[in-house]
Amino acid sequence: MATTSSVSAGLDVPTLVSQLMSIERQPIDKLNTRVASYEAKISSFGTISGLVSDFQTALQDLNKNLQGFSATPSDTSVFSASATSTAAAGTYSLNITTLAQAHKLAAAGQASDTSAIATGASTVTFTVGTTSTDVTIAAGATLQDIRTAINAANMGVTATIVNDSSGLPYRLALSSDNTGTSNAISNITIKTGGDAAINDLLAYNPTENAPAPAVPMIQTVAAQNADFTVNGIQIINSSNTVTDAIQGVTLTLNKNTTATLTITRDTNAISTAVSGFVDAYNALASQLKSRSAYGSATAQAGALAGDGTLRLMQNQLHGILNTAASGGILTSLAEIGITSQAGGTLKLDSSKLSSAMSNNFSDVANLFSSATGFATRLDSWATSVLSPGEGLIATRTENFNTAIKSYNDQISKLEIRMKAMQKQYTTTYSNLNMLLSSMSGTSDYLTQQFSKGAA
Repeated sequence: MATTSSVSAGLDVPTLVSQLMSIERQPIDKLNTRVASYEAKISSFGTISGLVSDFQTALQDLNKNLQGFSATPSDTSVFSASATSTAAAGTYSLNITTLAQAHKLAAAGQASDTSAIATGASTVTFTVGTTSTDVTIAAGATLQDIRTAINAANMGVTATIVNDSSGLPYRLALSSDNTGTSNAISNITIKTGGDAAINDLLAYNPTENAPAPAVPMIQTVAAQNADFTVNGIQIINSSNTVTDAIQGVTLTLNKNTTATLTITRDTNAISTAVSGFVDAYNALASQLKSRSAYGSATAQAGALAGDGTLRLMQNQLHGILNTAASGGILTSLAEIGITSQAGGTLKLDSSKLSSAMSNNFSDVANLFSSATGFATRLDSWATSVLSPGEGLIATRTENFNTAIKSYNDQISKLEIRMKAMQKQYTTTYSNLNMLLSSMSGTSDYLTQQFSKGAA
């Protein structure tokens, strides 16, 4: 009876096929595990690549700052200053007599800025410095329209409307966009046939500057150049921003008085850059070590455990740091306070670095920036490692990608095979179920016949 019950129940085909397929898919599962492992390795190399790039940026920032100077005014309210690598250390005395000014004009007041000023159209010629520009004023133009037309010409003059709260409050004001006498508004004329009201509003002749309404447009602020001395040498400049008075120095003049400018090496910025170099190196060295480490009872293996490329990168870095620079008195990083620690990282003694820069700056710069300097050689190393075509990281990543492609191709072929196999198992065991069902029917029939015979 137990056999008859089992036969009657039939087979659970979906469960049976699923169990069989889980066994058949084991090779695919192993390949997927390898793909995931290689993808993790590629991700790790991506992290390493980013750290090498950060390290290279820190190296380049250090080299840049080694060439830099700081510019310090004795009174920042008098002028501000900045210096580039072409500056020379020293102290400079500045005596500012006049500041540069933009030329400003104003027209006679109008009762409204939205009422038509003239009935006819006019062509107005503005001469700014030595350049003349024609501006068309349309018939029926308001003061606002005239302002808009002037500004649209982009001729180095800005027009605004000022309300002075008088009986005729709305006044058109013009200002040169740039300071200095060379940018003055030298003339405003209305061409023949223009509207008389426009002429009465805008005409300007610098030789006629009586108060309005004697002349249409009057000067309110004269164009003026900056006039100052540097160490007693007179300098005239059209702008208050001066780039060519002291080599490598930009001055911005603010007040008429005397002050001094001190140009020195920017040791604070250099110290910050050296610290950034040490931090970036340590971040890279720590990751190279942890990601290539083998597992232990207390630590998990790195994603790139035992990877030869990481070992090579570590050896190359150590080789550069252990090879002396040449061309100066200083030859090792330890001489300026950068020493190696257990674990492969670096430590910076800021006071020793500061002392080295104070006593022998040129040799400190040589230690980093010369042809055999540490920053120069490490920067070249980073460029080589990060090279898109032949660099260590690109080459290793390409190897992983090639392996992943090969595994994925195998997986694709096996998946096709799995579909066919699953179909075959389903058909086979479904047919077996039908056979079992038929056998169950036959068994039931025979049992009934035997029962009748026995009766």
